[in-house]
Amino acid sequence: MGLLNLFSKAAPTLLRLPLGSFTVDCEGSVIVGTLPSSFPEELTHEIGTQILAAFRDAAEAQLPLSDLLINYASLKITARALRGGAIIYLSPKAPTTSTN
Repeated sequence: MGLLNLFSKAAPTLLRLPLGSFTVDCEGSVIVGTLPSSFPEELTHEIGTQILAAFRDAAEAQLPLSDLLINYASLKITARALRGGAIIYLSPKAPTTSTN
């Protein structure tokens, strides 16, 4: 039976949807945050980098963009531009319930 263990894959770990915020500087480095410590730091860096890129692209196109709202099926990302950086809020969406 040990032979079968060679071909088995480890079960992927699921992350809890984050609830909190973090602030990034103009280079995308996290300055301060209220996200749980279990949330991967590389994900906060990637989110921050993409948000800053969106604000920079809007500024280059001379579009006045100070707030950004991104809705996923189960996650809501809200960002506000701050003099080169940004503050980013992450919150899970509550499941919709129907009332009869």
